[in-house]
Amino acid sequence: MTEQKKRVAFYTLGCKLNFSETSTIARQFTELGYERVSADSEADVYVINTCSVTEHADKKCRQAIRKFTGKSPNALVAVVGCYAQLKPDEIAQIEGVDLVLGTADKFNLPHLIQNNTRKPQEKVYSCDIDTITDFFPAYSTGDRTRSFLKVQDGCDYHCSYCTIPLARGRSRNMPIREIVEQAKAIARQNVTEIILTGVNTGDFGKSTGETFLELIRELDRVEGIERYRISSIEPNLVTPEIVDFVAQSVKFLPHFHIPLQSGSNRILALMRRRYKRELFAERIELIRSRMPDAFVGVDVIVGFPGETDEDFEDAFGFIERVKPSFLHIFPYSERPNTPAAEFDGKVNPRIAKQRVAQLTELSDRLHMEFYRKHVGQTRPVLIESTRKGDLMFGFTDNYIKVAVAYNKNLAGKIVSVELKDFQNGEFILGTV
Repeated sequence: MTEQKKRVAFYTLGCKLNFSETSTIARQFTELGYERVSADSEADVYVINTCSVTEHADKKCRQAIRKFTGKSPNALVAVVGCYAQLKPDEIAQIEGVDLVLGTADKFNLPHLIQNNTRKPQEKVYSCDIDTITDFFPAYSTGDRTRSFLKVQDGCDYHCSYCTIPLARGRSRNMPIREIVEQAKAIARQNVTEIILTGVNTGDFGKSTGETFLELIRELDRVEGIERYRISSIEPNLVTPEIVDFVAQSVKFLPHFHIPLQSGSNRILALMRRRYKRELFAERIELIRSRMPDAFVGVDVIVGFPGETDEDFEDAFGFIERVKPSFLHIFPYSERPNTPAAEFDGKVNPRIAKQRVAQLTELSDRLHMEFYRKHVGQTRPVLIESTRKGDLMFGFTDNYIKVAVAYNKNLAGKIVSVELKDFQNGEFILGTV
């Protein structure tokens, strides 16, 4: 009689980098004979890969622990990632948690469990973040259209509100040649689009003496990969050379995600960001001069300590003038052991919520303007298998969501689509 495979389920919080790392840990489990199941299923092992950028992320982790222990009381529950690095003892005290693994140990989880016939006696595996120098490669699998490829980890920037340097350590990466080999492995799985991920992606090269520009030049040569997106890059690291390269590349797409965080220079200084808004505006203008149809997504934090009504109005006006394609808006979340947690001028949550609503309205308006100006164009669209009624969806090179008539033969393919009609503020209806 064949022994039933043990089942493992994953729940991932946070950024694309976390998703790439979860996928890599999952592959390790399957290589050891486990069956991967959904987080809604009963399992023998549950792995929660955590984020700790906001208090909300910490709360969702605790909720997931309760859910999984209720569903499968005898399962082993392991918590890994940023929250596990920052607050290992706090997590270990939560009923139902069996293992807590920080930044240096999370990729040892499958073997740690495999080598124990019963639940491990030692709960917490953590180390001083300043001692971490290793880079653990990762990329996501399981999606027919795209893969998240980790090219960088850690951060040497110390913004006053951010715990990421405390959770992930100093900026580091592996050599370009090894990342290129990972891209080739992704190509062998017939995935055509790669999103480059990292904590501070443009800071690539700190540990190998290379540069981000050199990296993207080499990736551009990998056969089988037809599209690359740069997931996020700091404004001060969006160099003219990088912009010029993306503008002339067939594979690197006119799509930039650039964190602004505030449109007020006074607040940027309090945040300890490494630029002023004038530099941000200059880089956006440079991108648009070389790629007029480029999509530019922007991160903004609202309600930072000390942000007055005048500061917010100043920031709002700046963003309205710069006209990004979309805003990712986050109410400020106080994080322990960060300088901002001690700042005066805490913003009333009700006021912060109002400011989020104002920026959300602006974002919706800017996003619709961006979509509408492309109606009538024909653009390349990577079609996904997602189906809703008689439609299937995909994204243009410049990140416009497009719906076309369902045709299963189009899934995973890049096709030319005429953008016909803007629908419901969500997508453009197109014809192949």
